[in-house]
Amino acid sequence: MNKNTIVSIFGALMAFTPSAAEGHGTLKDVLGKYFTIGAAVTDDIVWGRSPEEARIVTENFNSIVAENSMKGENIHPYEDTFYWVDADRTVKFAEDHKLEMIGHCLVWHSQPPKWMFTYENGDTVPRHVLIDRMYHHITTIVKRYKGRIKGWDVVNETVNDDGTMRETPYYKIIGPDYIELAFRFAHEADPDAELYINDYSTAKPQKRATICKIVRQLKANGCRVDGIGMQSHNGTDYPDLKEYEASIDSFAACGVKVMMTELDLNMLPTPKDFSGAEISQNFKYEEKYNPYKNGLDKKGEKLFEQRYLDFFKIYYRHRHQISRVTFWGVTDTNSWLNDFPVEGRTNYSLPFDRNNKAKPMVKKIIELFKEQQ
Repeated sequence: MNKNTIVSIFGALMAFTPSAAEGHGTLKDVLGKYFTIGAAVTDDIVWGRSPEEARIVTENFNSIVAENSMKGENIHPYEDTFYWVDADRTVKFAEDHKLEMIGHCLVWHSQPPKWMFTYENGDTVPRHVLIDRMYHHITTIVKRYKGRIKGWDVVNETVNDDGTMRETPYYKIIGPDYIELAFRFAHEADPDAELYINDYSTAKPQKRATICKIVRQLKANGCRVDGIGMQSHNGTDYPDLKEYEASIDSFAACGVKVMMTELDLNMLPTPKDFSGAEISQNFKYEEKYNPYKNGLDKKGEKLFEQRYLDFFKIYYRHRHQISRVTFWGVTDTNSWLNDFPVEGRTNYSLPFDRNNKAKPMVKKIIELFKEQQ
């Protein structure tokens, strides 16, 4: 057997995925007829250090977003220094595999460039300095990837759950118009890129109303706004499905696309004072918060499947309003929910397990959409 024959056989085996073999198609084959289906990817995936997860991504998804490499603290660690290596590799990975690339995120109060809001002596910078710093941060990044990124999460997590504006350093120093300035800077840097506002707990009525108000005002002021991202860090008993669905309708009525941008499912109990996806939350480890160290029991598996199916039934009903559904991660192994908001737990939040195998719910989601075709 010659070398070329061996290579051909190996290639055929790699293409012979379980889902394809069973005749069910993949997520991107079936759901991709209605909206793009994606995943947040780690540096290990795009650099080939997690080849099995990379295979899952290329076989099942047609869109990716960088989980961390484009966040401010990573890509712009010092005012005069950008770290492009991992972000560049992520964009190249998307291009090599013909995946839609989403940029995340340009303005966020968590994980920002650590130098953004203060001088070296620790004093808070004035409004005009922060605007200038924000301008150069946004402009440099967006211009570098001009024409290579489908769209950007321009501002992330700007509204509190009660509908009030989150008083981030951007808000306190610049004022509420920092959002409009960010959208204008991003559009100027790449006029063809789509621009999004992204947030969690978007099923809460007060928060929904404020986000709609912001988007309508931006559009009235002549800003380009293409979509609203509903992060969708969901749990077994939240959000309320009717309110979640109402938010899809309300956001679509603003004249923009609706996207599920950071989809996962927290299967573990949450501490009493837990709220939303604010990453600053950190609770002390207790055994009662980590009940599934060795895997979900049958009741948990059933709940996991049913809850995901409930959401994807909603996505099907609203398929003409939704442009993208993106899981926040690929396998349970590297899900951020293993450590949030309690470090050291074992969670089961994503469609692929710790052995890099598709969970049964993946096939059921595919069948759900095929039944409607």
